[in-house]
Amino acid sequence: MAEARVKAEIWVSMALRLGNASGRYGAALRKGDPDAGGVLVVLRGRDGLSVLSQIRTAEGAGAWMRGTGPGPVDQATADAYVARQVKFDPDLWVLEFESPDLLPPFEGKIV
Repeated sequence: MAEARVKAEIWVSMALRLGNASGRYGAALRKGDPDAGGVLVVLRGRDGLSVLSQIRTAEGAGAWMRGTGPGPVDQATADAYVARQVKFDPDLWVLEFESPDLLPPFEGKIV
């Protein structure tokens, strides 16, 4: 059975609340489609940034991948990745969180 999908705007609101509650303060840098927009998450850590992109596993479950690679990157690299993704999908939401360890404030499988 397919997993239920939550509207993007509701998921974004939940993620921002979780971040703020855990001291990983966040903001929506770009608003996308409120119903079906995808989400990019920029994590700002001690050593740089990492951008998480939503994906589906082979089984169809939601997951995240580090779109900018396994290690931290600089601001220009993160910005370039986000710009390419937004050009490809103009309905994307872009969130940013303070995250010293480059982990998101919400639960999710990172592949």
